[in-house]
Amino acid sequence: MNAADLRTLDRLQLLITRRLDGLLHGDYLGLLPGPGSEPGEAREYRPGDDVRHIDWPVTARTTVPHVRTTVADRELEAWLAVDLSPSLDFGTVNMLKRDLAVNAVAAFSYLAGRGGNRVGAVVTEGGRSKAIPPRPGRAGSRSLLRAVTELPRGTGPGNLPELLDTTRRHTRRRGMAIVISDFIDEGDWPRELRRLSVRQQVLCVEVVDPAELRLPDVGVLDLIDPETGDHVEVQTAGARFRARYEAAAAEQRARIAAGIRGAGAAHLRLSTGADWLRDIAAFVAERRHLAAYR
Repeated sequence: MNAADLRTLDRLQLLITRRLDGLLHGDYLGLLPGPGSEPGEAREYRPGDDVRHIDWPVTARTTVPHVRTTVADRELEAWLAVDLSPSLDFGTVNMLKRDLAVNAVAAFSYLAGRGGNRVGAVVTEGGRSKAIPPRPGRAGSRSLLRAVTELPRGTGPGNLPELLDTTRRHTRRRGMAIVISDFIDEGDWPRELRRLSVRQQVLCVEVVDPAELRLPDVGVLDLIDPETGDHVEVQTAGARFRARYEAAAAEQRARIAAGIRGAGAAHLRLSTGADWLRDIAAFVAERRHLAAYR
């Protein structure tokens, strides 16, 4: 990596630090606040609370059912599962999906690494994979991002199920797993995602481009499948064709959302045509708000 590339990464990290710190306020309790393990205060039982958390001494003393809350763990080990398969070499607005995925790596390694957490990654690209051991702090996030961007660009179809399985085998303790992908994979990735979710809090970051959801009316398009090299010409002038395309795209995205939801994972969609940093900040703020009212 040359000096210009390093300066580009430094500018990206500076942008992320300034904007996310400006958009997010309050004490840091983890990227995905969860149940944790440290005991907290007792409060009255509410419908839906886990009965295993009932505080029996307080319940007996007050004659009203109480549960013992817990404080989210502050020092976690987080793993990024980064899919950089050739299907991400596509973009029609501000950047390629690959660029957006790398930006997401930078943002979430920064967020997950705050508070002394250790962050590692498993990256696959064109059938090759690389594991980056977890390291703490800003230096760890910078080295992780550098390693991701230096991975040679591969060819051929990706393998999301294998990426998830490899990530699961690297997670030796409870923590977080953040999966960054476009989820365009015919393999049984929902099954592997469910296995990963058994011991990890999982966030799936779905990377999309607007043209994947709705085809523009621009006449004849010569499209190339980046994973197979197949060419196809499509006539986008027909309204009926565009409507069928949009319906098929919506069905595909619904299947992806159902697979993520079925694994009990959180779901964030980032678009190459939107303010991705603001979308990340809004998602994290919403998760914190929901956690505060559990």
